[in-house]
Amino acid sequence: MSNTLIYKYPKIFKLENGKKLRNLEIAYQTYGKLNSDKSNVIWVCHALTANADVFDWWKGLFGNKALFNPDEHFIVCANILGSHYGTTSPLSINPVNGLPYYLSFPEFTIRDLSALHQLLAQHLGITKINTLLGSSLGGQQALEWTLAAQTEIEHLILVATNAVHSSWGIAFNESQRLAIAADRTFFANKPDGGQKGLVAARSMALLSYRTYDAYAETQVESNNDKLRDFRAASYQSYQGEKLIKRFNAYSYWYLTRAMDSHNVGRGRKSVTDALQHVKAKTLVVGIENDFLFPLTEQEFLAKHIPDAELSVIKCAYGHDGFLIETDKLTKIVGNFLKENSRNKILKLQHIA
Repeated sequence: MSNTLIYKYPKIFKLENGKKLRNLEIAYQTYGKLNSDKSNVIWVCHALTANADVFDWWKGLFGNKALFNPDEHFIVCANILGSHYGTTSPLSINPVNGLPYYLSFPEFTIRDLSALHQLLAQHLGITKINTLLGSSLGGQQALEWTLAAQTEIEHLILVATNAVHSSWGIAFNESQRLAIAADRTFFANKPDGGQKGLVAARSMALLSYRTYDAYAETQVESNNDKLRDFRAASYQSYQGEKLIKRFNAYSYWYLTRAMDSHNVGRGRKSVTDALQHVKAKTLVVGIENDFLFPLTEQEFLAKHIPDAELSVIKCAYGHDGFLIETDKLTKIVGNFLKENSRNKILKLQHIA
């Protein structure tokens, strides 16, 4: 069973840009129990519009009888800063004036998201993590957390992510923000502000998450005489309407800006030098036809992270493949962890 909790950080939280947040709250869920030597921690960093309930959105990889299950592991997933699933966000109350922040919320970066994970880990008394994993925006967080070197991380699993957010990815995010800003209600400072713009933004995003082949397979028309009401068109509208029922435009706006900020080389010698400092045993997983985070980005990670392994998933769904092809991902991750466990035992036997 999961346990949903809120950690209220008692101090002022300083963001990377120097701005400060008071009354910071972090929503998180845990599954299973921490063992006596605290060696069974599995920590998940979620993607853009997901939440802390990893058993819901990553079924197959996580679950009662899955590879990562509560009988063997202590699983933690925290809702990220800016997301409205419980952690402090633009819809939270600004203690200075007693009103929701909306567009007065301070901008934040991937490193700030990583810093929140570290705060929560300290609160939970976790000093070492058996496996830290994240995909897409979650992978960016996991990588930054590893580089912060404040927590001992044995295994790092990076799925469909990158070391620096690309110009291509930033362009997609900016186009989505332009769509949101074109909706005048976005500037009205109300919880449902910018909803129509968010529908359009989500439609744009979906095109970067999927592929030509995926649409050809799932949205093809059987009627050659049709002139309107095409399946692909209704699908885009449906996905946008689906998102606004569970998310808000302000969180989306800020989180895409945070994604744009991702660059492990910022303030460090270089991107490649930063990656050389990853000490965890690392598995990088790419999606063969990922349109948004192309395979070249995962190849770059695997090339520059010491002794990293690279695995590629073949599927028709592009970036969304990490959520759809869970059977393939589970096999890849499971084999990686088994092999490293075997090598660890052999090393100990050799030392003995």
